[in-house]
Amino acid sequence: MKMNTFSQVYELVRLIPAGKAATYGQIAQLLGNPRLSRVVGYAMNAAPPDVPAHRVVNRLGGLSEAFLPGGRETHLMLLLAEGVPFREDGTVALERCQWQGT
Repeated sequence: MKMNTFSQVYELVRLIPAGKAATYGQIAQLLGNPRLSRVVGYAMNAAPPDVPAHRVVNRLGGLSEAFLPGGRETHLMLLLAEGVPFREDGTVALERCQWQGT
């Protein structure tokens, strides 16, 4: 890879518009390696402030307890503030707001 993997992840995640969400696996797939979803998670945990890491969720639309700062509650608040829809079980309604990529 020409560019550091985390940098590639950040470049892609910056493209996700407000009100949309993507999954770790989706980002990995868009990077050309579907096996990198865990690495995408690590990158989100270390993301600089200009990367909207809160717009990345797990494959079921679940939020991260490891989200910094504040864990799942902060993750939820940031997505709600952007109008991201949720299901009754508290997961992101990906069928209504999943980003379709570049």
